[in-house]
Amino acid sequence: MGLLVKSDLQYEDEYSWTAIDGDNPKITGIPDSTLLNREEGYEVLAFINRFAKKHSLKQKDSGLKVESMIHDHLPGDVRSHANVEKWLVENWKKY
Repeated sequence: MGLLVKSDLQYEDEYSWTAIDGDNPKITGIPDSTLLNREEGYEVLAFINRFAKKHSLKQKDSGLKVESMIHDHLPGDVRSHANVEKWLVENWKKY
């Protein structure tokens, strides 16, 4: 189990939780070049949990901070998993 579950998310009601044609909810963008769809809850949740594990985040508040940074502050042109992670690390102390 990851750091966060669906019901922990601050913006749970704003995300889509239904995969559309061609979008598989079991594929959540592990390759760094994969684009993160910020509107798909299962993608955001999986990203947060992978980020938390990689960066040894243990507190739910830290996972919620990742979600808030993605939702409220991440520039629109930062889209790949690798670039989102890089942006989060570089801007962690700012938010």
